[in-house]
Amino acid sequence: MTARNDTVPTRYWHRLDGGRVQCDLCPRYCKLHKGQRGLCFVRAERGGEIVLTTYGRSSGFCIDPIEKKPLKHFLPGTPVLSFGTAGCNLACKYCQNWDISKSREFDSLADSAEPGKLARVAAELGCRSIAYTYNDPVIFMEYAIDNARACRELGINTVAVTAGYICDAPRRELFSHIDAVNVDLKAFSDEFYHKICAAQLQTVLDTLCYLKNDTDAWLEVTTLLIPGHNDSDDELQRMAAWMAANMGPYVPWHFSAFHPDWKMLNVAATPAATLTRARDIAMRAGMAYVYTGNVRDPEGDSTYCPGCGHKVIGRDWYVLTDWQLDEKGHCRQCGYAVHGIFEAAHGNWGAKRVPVNIGAI
Repeated sequence: MTARNDTVPTRYWHRLDGGRVQCDLCPRYCKLHKGQRGLCFVRAERGGEIVLTTYGRSSGFCIDPIEKKPLKHFLPGTPVLSFGTAGCNLACKYCQNWDISKSREFDSLADSAEPGKLARVAAELGCRSIAYTYNDPVIFMEYAIDNARACRELGINTVAVTAGYICDAPRRELFSHIDAVNVDLKAFSDEFYHKICAAQLQTVLDTLCYLKNDTDAWLEVTTLLIPGHNDSDDELQRMAAWMAANMGPYVPWHFSAFHPDWKMLNVAATPAATLTRARDIAMRAGMAYVYTGNVRDPEGDSTYCPGCGHKVIGRDWYVLTDWQLDEKGHCRQCGYAVHGIFEAAHGNWGAKRVPVNIGAI
């Protein structure tokens, strides 16, 4: 195998007594002896410091529709170059990408690309954005930031799909470079986060508030509903009340269907009716843009004008079926300025998913 320069220094750590070092990237605060790796697997002790061991390496690249991230209000219809690495700083028992996020094998990181090349490839392939997805960019933030800098030089946007489990200082550094973010708000109880994800709810809420109040990044939120675990009316009503009070009515919110995976194979898939019920609860709480995902639901997939109720963006899965916004992103029916990052004309990428061999380009 060809040698790669895939290990780079990191900043968020400090030394402890007894020769250990503590990672300060996320509230897990892994304390590592010589040669140990953190729970995320990709940050490790080397020479008395903590380094990132997967810089420039990926589990694969693919061109997706931006709606798949999911982002409904950020450059609709455009293609996005998606990639992830390995590992994760959460331990969700239901992980839908467990083969990537729980990977402990560097052989799974078969593709590699330096940030400058990624940006150039995205531009050459007609992608408007690059998305850090499949696993969480928090754990490879040095690579993500360098890539974002290279992208901005070429007018390419960067998208972070994240659980938002990150400490304050690295949070501010990472997201200052990102153009759009989708945060997984996995539930609205400490018990769920502790037992199912080995994490803490408050850190995610802090990340959401920071993104909403202190950055210019476009923000959307996703909640995967798991039958019997986070889908009760009470929890959904409390979550919706928090969203309306803290995010305001215009942050798009996606409710997605769970399918049995990894360590939760004994839990049934989410019925479509559960997603519709959650959408109704969120809209009654005042949220204007609420969507259903992982099921076919053209009504729950489409965008409606908060001013007059007219359908302004029709969708069927990842295909745009109707477009009733003018060149300024205003509703053609009533002139209301629909919230989002829109251009004069929408993209037409559709539902295509195209794997990319970066090494061949």
